[in-house]
Amino acid sequence: MRHTTLMAALMTGTALVAAPAAAQEMHFNRIASFPVTQNLPADMDPETETSPEIIDVTADGMTLVYTDSPLGALGMVDITDPANPKPAGAVMLDGEPTSLAILGDSAFVAVNTSESFTDPSGLLRIVNLKDGTLTDSCDFGGQPDSAAVAKDGSFLTVAIENERDEDLNDGVIPQMPAGYVAIIPLADGAPQCDQMVKADVTGLAEIAGSDPEPEFVAVNGAGDIAVTLQENNHIVILASDGTVKSHFSAGSVTLDGVDTDEEGAITFNDTIEAKREPDAVKWVNDEHIVIANEGDYEGGSRGFTIFDMSGNVVFDSGLDFEYAVASIGHYPEERSGNKGAEPEGLEVGTYGDTPYIFVMSERGSVIGAYDNSGDTPVLKQLLPSGIGPESAVAIPSRGLLASANEADLGPDGGVRAHVMIYELQETDTPNYPSIKSDANGAATIPFGALSGLAADENEPTRLYAVNDSFYGMQPTIFVINAAEHPAIIEEAIPVRRGAEAAQKLDLEGIATDGEGGFFLGSEGRTDRLIPHAIYHVNADGEIEAEIPFPAELLAVEKRFGTEGIAKIGDRLWIAIQREWNDDPKGFVKLVSYDLGTKEWGAVRYPLETPEKGWIGLSEIAAYGDYAYILERDNQIGDAAKVKMITRVALSELEPAPLGGELPTVNKEIVRDLIPDLKAPAGFVVDKVEGLAITAEGTAFLVTDNDGVDDSSGESHFWSVKLN
Repeated sequence: MRHTTLMAALMTGTALVAAPAAAQEMHFNRIASFPVTQNLPADMDPETETSPEIIDVTADGMTLVYTDSPLGALGMVDITDPANPKPAGAVMLDGEPTSLAILGDSAFVAVNTSESFTDPSGLLRIVNLKDGTLTDSCDFGGQPDSAAVAKDGSFLTVAIENERDEDLNDGVIPQMPAGYVAIIPLADGAPQCDQMVKADVTGLAEIAGSDPEPEFVAVNGAGDIAVTLQENNHIVILASDGTVKSHFSAGSVTLDGVDTDEEGAITFNDTIEAKREPDAVKWVNDEHIVIANEGDYEGGSRGFTIFDMSGNVVFDSGLDFEYAVASIGHYPEERSGNKGAEPEGLEVGTYGDTPYIFVMSERGSVIGAYDNSGDTPVLKQLLPSGIGPESAVAIPSRGLLASANEADLGPDGGVRAHVMIYELQETDTPNYPSIKSDANGAATIPFGALSGLAADENEPTRLYAVNDSFYGMQPTIFVINAAEHPAIIEEAIPVRRGAEAAQKLDLEGIATDGEGGFFLGSEGRTDRLIPHAIYHVNADGEIEAEIPFPAELLAVEKRFGTEGIAKIGDRLWIAIQREWNDDPKGFVKLVSYDLGTKEWGAVRYPLETPEKGWIGLSEIAAYGDYAYILERDNQIGDAAKVKMITRVALSELEPAPLGGELPTVNKEIVRDLIPDLKAPAGFVVDKVEGLAITAEGTAFLVTDNDGVDDSSGESHFWSVKLN
């Protein structure tokens, strides 16, 4: 292998862009991530699908308990040391758990046993959390969804949804049988099944009143039960005996400044009128409820709403939550035609004297923490989540919050489902996000899929980034102020051909030209008519020249092309991501283009040997006597082994003509980036794609979040010193 390891002096810790001020505030920071595959039984295939959905915690705050629908189990996580969660096993349930509620040492689990939509059924199963034994209890007579226990332990309530068949009549209700709300008295923690009340909530909603589909239940301190009828766009308040105290429509909203097209661009310029269609509901106090307006088949107002018990709207978030999600790069463009950020889950909890509302964006994979101590909720921060946060549980007694993130992409996707743990800490700023845009309501600069990075020659804390083809209709140069923490995207410069946004680009690299403009490297995808090319653009983003790849390169091209570009002297150097047809296995090209003579050439670069998947290049930047290169595998989480900065002496970058024998350069490993990628306490992400080095020797790095498509949406931005 043609590399050596640099001295330990270069292996410095991650350097903050600016030293934080003295800690003054409290923020939630993620401290651990637990892949729930660790709870699979020893005799089960480790590739078995798992999914934590509804999560709760034991009274002592030491064990998290979650439902796992695809596994048909109740999973447990020991959080005695919350920064180092440990598997506590799984209890198989012989059915699909839909929800749970914990009282004492017992977990009351709603289990769906339905054979069809027209013949729904379900059971209450009780799991002894001390020894894992379980018993059957009440027969619900229908398909259960959410469950909750009264605060005084006097009863259990379960939403019996009897859900619709989405493939029947386009999912439009009514579809019988109708749902109801089960209320089961508890005596010393034991359910009194023979006294179960089936609260009738038919005939209340204006929409399909004959077929209510209770989605979520919550109980306040007075024993009142709030019920959302999601598909009916209705809310019911029940007394503990099942009588209706009040009911009201969740209503509709008109929203200006919404992205409704899935066209490969984030454009907040449309208007919609949408029913709220609430999913989760929580009591913020004994007189007010909060709902998450996820929507279903006709709605979703992309935020959350607080009502009093009579149905008066006390607060509605409008588009503020969605814009905040976009401001940290988590806006799910591929959900624009449906429900955008799609808030689904809710949790409430009071930490010290501060009551919080936690709002989960299912598709944006982020949790909004709102301070609810004033007249209206105020967004305090956004927490990074795993993929698809379904629920969360507040643990104020320990200053903790835990989320259940349901998406399991399986061994091929690399990301398994996780439970994530956050701690309320005294910090001046939260650890996440590390990069965001200068959010100002509708003026938010949306971003994502950051794929290339370059430093300004004159201002050491000004950087430039580009996005890749995920936003194919919106190729953009982003101007970053790296002096702040988090770093701030201050400007977005559209890449244009004349007055129109440029098309057929897959921007993966950016370099400054020394005169205020940029060279952009576009990775080709010939099956999509995207050419391999370099583009010279001015300071306003207008393309002034296109430099196509020469015939000698195109004759051996593959899809995985330009991944980085650097201007070194009078030459452009382009990092080709993977082997092309003329490369020996384990070697890729660094291609050069002489700006004066227009001549092309290349050298070969030796890759590490992958344990799994493939290894390639992501970026190239120059500093001092070296070219610095990002080399990475395509693995995620524990499977990730190679994420590194290497360097090649500029004296070795002597290109030979294309089509002949190419010299092979020697590389040195400068920094292993896996410890850096583990630092945010999530899983190691795949794509470290941006590297920029300032004149002072500070290296900035950024990850590509794949546009929040089958991704946690996390963009990590950090810096290290090279000398």
